[in-house]
Amino acid sequence: MNKKEIASFKRQFKVDNDLLQIRDIFNVYIMKESSEIYHHQTLPFEMLDEDQKELFMGNFKKVLSGQLDEKLFELKFKSDVEDTSQLILHRGLLGSTEDLQEQMLMIVEKMLQDKQYEHDIVVTFIKGEYLKSMKRGNAEAEISDRDAMYSNPFILCSINKTQEPKKELQFDYVQKEFKYEVKVDPIINLNTPIAGFLFPVFTDNAADVNHVLYSSGKAHEPDPEFIEEVLNAEETMTAQDDKIVFEEIVKDITGDQLNTATLANVYEEINRVIEESDEEDPPKLDRREMERVLKMSGLEEVTSEKVEAAYQKVIDDDKYEMKASSVLPKYKSKSIKIKTKVANIAISPEDLRYVKQLQFNGKLCIMIEVEEDTIIEGFKMIPEAFGNPVKAEELQTDLEDSESTTAEETNDQD
Repeated sequence: MNKKEIASFKRQFKVDNDLLQIRDIFNVYIMKESSEIYHHQTLPFEMLDEDQKELFMGNFKKVLSGQLDEKLFELKFKSDVEDTSQLILHRGLLGSTEDLQEQMLMIVEKMLQDKQYEHDIVVTFIKGEYLKSMKRGNAEAEISDRDAMYSNPFILCSINKTQEPKKELQFDYVQKEFKYEVKVDPIINLNTPIAGFLFPVFTDNAADVNHVLYSSGKAHEPDPEFIEEVLNAEETMTAQDDKIVFEEIVKDITGDQLNTATLANVYEEINRVIEESDEEDPPKLDRREMERVLKMSGLEEVTSEKVEAAYQKVIDDDKYEMKASSVLPKYKSKSIKIKTKVANIAISPEDLRYVKQLQFNGKLCIMIEVEEDTIIEGFKMIPEAFGNPVKAEELQTDLEDSESTTAEETNDQD
């Protein structure tokens, strides 16, 4: 699923939406002390009251929130696993309500295998159908867009921790006394799911049962045990992982030496790759594309041998591909942070070329090229020449002398 498809599906989670039909909801309560199922319950979703529906709808949206390769990951099922979760989920998807309960309990048992949770856990499964109209090219067609629909059955899982209820001091108006209220029922935190998944994924309005959309509780922190042991899916690389690999490969090729102008060229070239791609999904940088990007950025000494050696050293795989969008900082915003002891600077990748590091009086300095006077706290900065303040009249004299010299040189050439 791409970003657009996930967003479209997420928008459907609202009460009384006829394009999203949730049939069953199955809740499982797990005790932290024993890692055992304390209670489970299956209900038709329509039997919940409106407030409960709203709470769960918000929870399901949270599961589907976040950026791809940061918090959401489309994973491929492994093909050589006995009692694979792919088959379990497929049986639950196609079967009756009783089949759903039986199969999802098998998923929960995998969650509890050699696992100790820090809190009591509630695992919620819903089984439903996502309807999407088939778009028609003829805007004047008399047939309604609801007459032809794509139908996508799905199972969505949300995993939530519980928290202790708050101890409260209350005032009784009738008895005119203060009361200390102690509640013992745990609260299920539906606002911050710790994990979840969607099966199957929807690609080009068709179900893809070979992949599952996994949701991590925190960005850049997928749970490898959950992915491998519960979902039986292949490991994944986060966008942060891709960025680290990219940086290490470039460092190895360039000897950890790169000026800001060249780095700006690298980012500009990667941005061009993304913008010129005809695919909805961001293009990937393989070994050959990486070599081309670096050469186009001005690093002419880059060779195929150097790039291949760097891939083998850093990732031990010369066929590894990085998503271009993962390695490129947000191109139009001030996404690059330059941190120094004196000041922190934020700048966009496209403006990085205006920043230079140089030595002055034996000290490292950062120089930023600007097109207008710099204003600090309402005061206009005085231009300086090699660190010495220059008076306005002196600066004007220097400019006139420079223009005069240039004119004389031009006349001599003529």
